[in-house]
This record gives sequence, structure tokens and C-alpha cells, in this order.
Amino acid sequence: MQLALFWIFAILTLLFATGVVVFRSPVSSAMSLVMTFIGLAALFVTLDAFFIAIVQILVYAGAVMVLFLFIIMLLDLRAEGRRPVKLGALAGGALVLIGFLWVLFQIIFGIPTLWQPMPALAPGINDVAQVGFALFRGFNLPFQVIGVLLLVATIGVVVLSRKELK
Repeated sequence: MQLALFWIFAILTLLFATGVVVFRSPVSSAMSLVMTFIGLAALFVTLDAFFIAIVQILVYAGAVMVLFLFIIMLLDLRAEGRRPVKLGALAGGALVLIGFLWVLFQIIFGIPTLWQPMPALAPGINDVAQVGFALFRGFNLPFQVIGVLLLVATIGVVVLSRKELK
């Protein structure tokens, strides 16, 4: 049952991720990205990583996407119009897609341990403590830099969206 749920959520996550790229409306793309984050959280639940799943929903689907939707609506972005597809761009995209699928195929079928189930966590191991230690010991500087980047992006959007006085 858990494997079936994993594949269902994986397919739904890929469909919503495709919607992020395909939709012309920025709001529709952002909402599709929210559903992608929720699908990722469901995948983490099927992998017994409950803390990461909750953080995925609270941080990404909650805070970051609310910030993105606020920015989109503050800038009053419109849906992008249809443009003619150029043959060179289509051929380049197809070539990149074929290369990506080839590398993915090599990785999936080239590593035999990917097909074996992972052992369960030993009792007494706390994944919350492990994530906290890894985040604040090994990745403290990148964690702080991301916070500053989000702050600068928010300030930039507010400055760009200001109405000029005449």
C-alpha cells in the first residue's frame, strides 16, 4: 500500500510540476507550485520522514508561497500571451529532454542498490534532532544567506511596485 501511495503522489507531483511550467498565468503557476510542495510532503510521509514533510508544508507551501503570491499580486502580473514556437528552441529543448532522460535512465538502472528497500531507523534515533544538528552545524551560513536573499527580494518587490508621485 505504501509503495502504491508513493507512486500515486510521485505522479501527481510531476503533473503539478509540469503545470508550473505550462500555465501562462503566474497565479495558476504559483498555485500549481503549492500543490507540488504538498505532493512532495506526501512523498516524505510515505518515506517515514514526517518532520521533513511538516517543514515542507509550513515553510514552502505556507510561508514562501504566500510571499510569492503576494509579490505576484503586488506587481499585478498578467498572463503571458501566446508566442510562435521557434523550431530551434523546440529542437534544443527536445535535445536537452532526451539527454536528461538518458542520464536518468543510466542512474536508475546503473545503481542496483536503488531497487533495494532502505532499512528502518533504529529506535531512539530522533530525526528532528539530526536535521537540526545538520542544519545549524554544517549549513548555518547558507541558511542565513537564504534568509537575507528572501528579505532583499521582498524589499526589491516593494520598491518596484511603488507608485511614483507626480
